[in-house]
Amino acid sequence: MERRQFSGGMQGKNLRYLGQTPGHATRKVRTGFLLLEHFSLPAFTQALDTIVTANLLRPELFSTCTFGLHEGEIVSDLGLVIRPEARLEASVLPGLDLLVVCGGYRTALKADDEFIQLLKAAAQEGVNLAGLWNGAWFLGRAGVLDGYRCAIHPEHRPALAEIARATEVSSEPYVIDRDRLTASSPSGAFHMALDWIKSVYGKALVEGIEDILAFEESRYRRIKPATHISVSAPLREVVKLMEANLEEPLALDQLAAYAGRSRRQLERLFREQLGTTPQRYYLELRITEARRLLQHTEMSQVEVLVACGFVSPSHFSKCYSAFFGYRPSKEMRRVK
Repeated sequence: MERRQFSGGMQGKNLRYLGQTPGHATRKVRTGFLLLEHFSLPAFTQALDTIVTANLLRPELFSTCTFGLHEGEIVSDLGLVIRPEARLEASVLPGLDLLVVCGGYRTALKADDEFIQLLKAAAQEGVNLAGLWNGAWFLGRAGVLDGYRCAIHPEHRPALAEIARATEVSSEPYVIDRDRLTASSPSGAFHMALDWIKSVYGKALVEGIEDILAFEESRYRRIKPATHISVSAPLREVVKLMEANLEEPLALDQLAAYAGRSRRQLERLFREQLGTTPQRYYLELRITEARRLLQHTEMSQVEVLVACGFVSPSHFSKCYSAFFGYRPSKEMRRVK
C-alpha cells in the first residue's frame, strides 16, 4: 500500500511519529558551544533546547559539545558551575559545522590573541559562527563580522560598533546573515536556533519543534500554538470545532453552517489556506490523535478507535497503515 502524506497543516505535528522524511539530509550537523565566564545560561539553554528537541523528532540530526577557553569549570550568570567537555583548540575546528560563542551580561569584553586566532581559523575553515548575548563582540573583535549584520545585547552595542566599523549592528533580537548568527537575548537565541534549523532541515521540522515547545511555560520563550498555520478566523474556528469533536466527527454541512459559509465556500477555504479538503484534514486530526493515544496511554486499540471516531477496527487499521506504514497493533507503547 502506498503511504499517504499528511497535508501542510499537519506535517509538523506528525514529524515526531514519522521519523526521517524522504528528501531530507541525514548527515549529522556538529555544533559546539563555547562557554565564556559569566555566560548567559538562559540564552545557552534556549539554543540547546531547540537543537535537543529537533533530535527528539528525528534522532541524530545534531551533535553538541561544550567548550571552554581553558581547562576547568566556568561560572554562568546564574551562579551555576559548568565544566565544559573540552578545551577549544584549533584541532577541533574542522569537526564543527557551527561554533556558538556564549557571552553574558557580565562577560568581560576582552579576548587574548589565542582566542582571536581561533575565531579567525574557524572562519577560514568555513565554520558557521554564532554569538549569544554579547558573543557578537568577540566575533567583531576577530574581524569575522566585517560586511555582516548582527545582533548584540543593547548594553554592548556601542562597544561593538567601536571595534567593528565594517559591521552593521542591529537592534533586532537576532540576526542570521549568511554564515553568521547572532542573538541579543534568550528569546532571540531560541528563534535564531529555530531559523537556523529551518535553513538546514526545512520548515516542517521547525513546525514540529514549535508544536512541542509551544505549550511549555518559559519567561524567555514566546510561541503561540499553531502560529505556523496562517488561516482566517472562520477557518480557525472550524479547525477548533474539529479538534473538539474527534469521537463523533461532524458532517461537512454542520461545519459549514457553524462557520456561516456554504459547503463549497468551506472547501475553498481549506484548499486555499491549508492545501487540502475538510474531510482529509479531519481524518488527519483523528489519526494523529489516535497515534498519540496508542503511544502515550494505556487505552486499548478498540478504545482508541472509538475515541477518534472510526467506525470499525478494519477501517481504523486501513487508515492507520496508509499514513504510518504499519497496523495500529504494531505501534510502540511509550507509557511507563
